[in-house]
Amino acid sequence: MSFKIVGKYIKKIDFNIPNHKTFFLLTKDISSYKVNIDIKSEQIKEKILEIQTTLSLLSNDNREEKIETRLVYSSIIELEKQIDNKKEIEKIILIDVPTKIYAELRKIFILIFESSGFKEIKINKDVDFQKLY
Repeated sequence: MSFKIVGKYIKKIDFNIPNHKTFFLLTKDISSYKVNIDIKSEQIKEKILEIQTTLSLLSNDNREEKIETRLVYSSIIELEKQIDNKKEIEKIILIDVPTKIYAELRKIFILIFESSGFKEIKINKDVDFQKLY
């Protein structure tokens, strides 16, 4: 492995159910939302990067009242050596780090839903980041 994760934290949580009507509709229509994963990175110092993996639910239709959910999970990594190959760095950012932290990210996201009364939330246990890349 050419990097190590030196820190992980929840950078941001957005979880908004605007009203009781949306809450009750969501209990029936949770399957109409799709899971979205977004990955961004930023260089902090030489050989140190922050990778932000965002997990959110997006509505498939254009309804006015919908939930807004987003969890941004930040991983601070240290490269063990100088990497000049851009493809290798992309692989670390878009495949290796998200693969390592996804189980934790998913667990937190599901806990938020379950704590809000949604026991039927289903989010894939595994994501093939290699395939998505």
